[in-house]
Amino acid sequence: MSIKILIILAIPNFMSNIPSNIKFLRKKKGLTQQQFADEIGIKRSLVGAYEEERADPKYDLLKKIALFFDISIDDFINESIDEKWAPKPKGNPANLRVLSISVDKDDNENIELVPLKASAGYLNGYADPEYVAQLPKFYLPMFKQGTYRAFEIKGDSMLPLISGTIIIGEYVENWADVKSAETYVVISKSDGVVYKRIGNKFKDNKKLKLMSDNPVYEPYEINGEDILEIWKAKAYISTHLPMPTPEPTLESLTTMMAQMQRSISNLQSNN
Repeated sequence: MSIKILIILAIPNFMSNIPSNIKFLRKKKGLTQQQFADEIGIKRSLVGAYEEERADPKYDLLKKIALFFDISIDDFINESIDEKWAPKPKGNPANLRVLSISVDKDDNENIELVPLKASAGYLNGYADPEYVAQLPKFYLPMFKQGTYRAFEIKGDSMLPLISGTIIIGEYVENWADVKSAETYVVISKSDGVVYKRIGNKFKDNKKLKLMSDNPVYEPYEINGEDILEIWKAKAYISTHLPMPTPEPTLESLTTMMAQMQRSISNLQSNN
């Protein structure tokens, strides 16, 4: 299987902002193209090519430039930055995010699997194409529309789904679409990868309530600015098969017979 890495954004032609943003931010710092190139560690000719839209910087360089100008990678890529520009609040559902995915030789999106042992690293590598390229991958024909990722969960907070179950989630671009009482995989700086039921709609500058299906665990809230990604649960894979239906007892059979007799009596009365 041949693999290539794409960057998925919720708006088209995201690279169109980058040339003007580099030029504006460079001049705002009072740097020539050569001075800026020296600061970043690239050739001056590349700076000119980026600003004149003759070349596109790679993702690693985009991150480096955003860090140099002390702005988020999301704002640097998605916003048209000028004197009137101001960064959006973190966690704003309108604040678009970068998502790295992989595709097979037929351009079908893979479902990347984040196993338990990779969960900690996912917090740092979720937007890194090189990290995503190293994750295990599979493809399910039932999931043709949308972008999906699989997460191995741990603990017993979401029983009857046991620890080790794999949740397949669909990427949520706009967090305002998150629905109360439904289950999601939430990626956050504080909690890492968790699978929970949502207790409220997401709103700007408000906390998101996360609930466990296991009543032993108390609900808790998480700040919107702490959230990195949200994936809506669509399916799960588990080696824990359901137990067979228990054999009927004498008591249950008696109850069933009584219900049948009442139903027959009602039919005779109606006739």
